[in-house]
Amino acid sequence: MRLTRRGRVVLVVGVALLSLGGFWLGTHAAGHAEVRVVVPSHAGLPWVEVHQGDTLWAIADALSQGDDPGAVVEEIKRLNGLTDSLIRSGTRLYVPKDTAALRRPAR
Repeated sequence: MRLTRRGRVVLVVGVALLSLGGFWLGTHAAGHAEVRVVVPSHAGLPWVEVHQGDTLWAIADALSQGDDPGAVVEEIKRLNGLTDSLIRSGTRLYVPKDTAALRRPAR
């Protein structure tokens, strides 16, 4: 297949426009894919420092006073913007003020 000079220019410009469009869509999609975790204000909340061997479940269990610590775990995760239960030693974890309110059955 033989292209004229004009055909080659049209082909190069077309490929360049498609490439630029692909780059633009990629950067546009990446900008929208950014996830931001909104953490509420921590003013006045009690906190605990995580030590070696601590788990989120153990901390919540200590706060829940013998009740099921599941609700406390979820509240700690929400307060600290955690997506999973992985915590590291030396981290400051904010805990709910009123764990009794979390233990009340939902109506």
